Amino acid sequence: MRCKIISSCSIGAFAFLIIVNSVEAKPSDLYEEPVVLTGLGHVRGSVLRSRLGELFYAFRGIRYAKPPVDDLRFKAPEPIEQWDGVFDATRDGPMCPQPAEDMSEMSEDCLRLNVYTHEISQKTSNTTIKKPVIVFIHPGGFYGVSSQSKNFAGPQILMDRDIVLVTVNYRLGSLGMLSLGTSEYPGNAAFKDQVTALKWVKYHIKNFGGDPNLVTLMGYSAGAISVSLHMVSPMTRGLFHRAIVMSGAATAQWKIPRHQLDVAERQAKILRCPIDSIDSMMSCLKSRPAQDFGNSLVNMFEYSHGNPILIWYPVIEKDFGQERFLSENPTKLMRQGKFMRIPVIAGITEYEFLGPAIAALQNDEDRLKLDSNFSTYAPISFLYERNTNRSEEISAKLRQAYLNEASFDIQSSLTGLNHLYSDGVIGFGVHRFVKLASIFTRVYYYRHSYVGRFSHVYYPENKPFGAVHHDDLLYLFVVPSVAKMFKITDPENLHVERFSRMWASFALRGDPNRLNDEVIRDIRWRPMLPNRFNYLDIGEEYVMKDKLYLERYEIWDALFPLPNRRRAKEIER
Repeated sequence: MRCKIISSCSIGAFAFLIIVNSVEAKPSDLYEEPVVLTGLGHVRGSVLRSRLGELFYAFRGIRYAKPPVDDLRFKAPEPIEQWDGVFDATRDGPMCPQPAEDMSEMSEDCLRLNVYTHEISQKTSNTTIKKPVIVFIHPGGFYGVSSQSKNFAGPQILMDRDIVLVTVNYRLGSLGMLSLGTSEYPGNAAFKDQVTALKWVKYHIKNFGGDPNLVTLMGYSAGAISVSLHMVSPMTRGLFHRAIVMSGAATAQWKIPRHQLDVAERQAKILRCPIDSIDSMMSCLKSRPAQDFGNSLVNMFEYSHGNPILIWYPVIEKDFGQERFLSENPTKLMRQGKFMRIPVIAGITEYEFLGPAIAALQNDEDRLKLDSNFSTYAPISFLYERNTNRSEEISAKLRQAYLNEASFDIQSSLTGLNHLYSDGVIGFGVHRFVKLASIFTRVYYYRHSYVGRFSHVYYPENKPFGAVHHDDLLYLFVVPSVAKMFKITDPENLHVERFSRMWASFALRGDPNRLNDEVIRDIRWRPMLPNRFNYLDIGEEYVMKDKLYLERYEIWDALFPLPNRRRAKEIER
């Protein structure tokens, strides 16, 4: 028996191994390299071929902000200025610093985006092309992955749909998430990167055939947490018009801090910087090579196999007169209806965090830590308060509810530990998000249970266990390190067609149902009712069901209740 986990067990289930393996098709000799004139200057792209063989334009590695280097390191991004000549966007730009064997793919000059489109204004007499736009924020725990087409976000599947696709890089780890709670370093730089990218889309996407008034913001995992934050952020209001929140949300049981000085100091110690004062610490951190931050990731975790899965968090910024990305707790704002009341798709996979559960149970040291000292290590892994009497109570109740008296081994505990990881890291946050959002707006809730031939987790032998974290992305993007590009003759083809068509329909109409599309016209996905938790089970068949994991989530609702209105006012005072 073995666990083959494509997402690296050793540095956390959010982060993928970086494998350079180009999937781009050769441009047709009949197509010249396209050049688009934007308000910033000319951009030269290339021509690629979609999954089903349709040619489309690709503009990759476009700078949307100034390189965040020198005095701009750790600061809010500054928009890119106009350039002379023609910007070469014919290949992927660099990834933001993160652990990787190939350093040539990395650069701090990574605030880039990619645009994929079927039509551009210079190539047609129709100057009013307005296609729906999907902007994708990649996963990676806020410390890994990128929007590169050749590694993770291959556009070939979605470019069989009539949309414009934009994929975005943003700063990772301490370079993007450092927060000291001071006027100079208030935090949330990575999210402000995303805001700047969305502003770029607003001002320039029309030149690529996209409609700036029909933008869907889609994110996965850390990217989904980002989307849920953009829905409450005053900085992003009006910059997108639908939201797709896949396997993650900021409305979980973990607290949103006002700073993360402790994390900054941990980073400083690892990079051999002083922590006696903020000035000396930051002067040293600014002098360190950018790749040192990426390479130090493994030492930022508190115990092996990537725990805690979240190290860096969004922060509630103090008001120093700056434009704040987040001024209140997002759960509180959503509960009050203070968010963008736009159509939403949100959901999870069936087995979500199976990989970390297998990794923990197969590692003798981690297994013994959890078994013998659960109340110490459970709060780290499942993201709740530590070292308090209440923490002890929470740990005891979670162990009883999920693991009961089971022996701490893979035969007895895998199901319970998988559920605990899945609910603590992903499921409960999404559950609370859809519950709050559906009170005020239309929410389409789903569980992705489809299992093809490829997965991020193979267990116990060389076949997928089930639909786990990131597996649903294989049917929207080409991820060459995990799966090949599906052909029309492959058994996954029908699922790819259904899944991508529903997402494209939602981008166009705010509704994933499409009666005039023969592939999905028989699927009826009804919006969620707040107390019913009806959802679409996306498997071999697409079937409406009720009460997704409700008994499990009620445990978390009881342990982490929302304060009643009177108590909330007392807390505020």
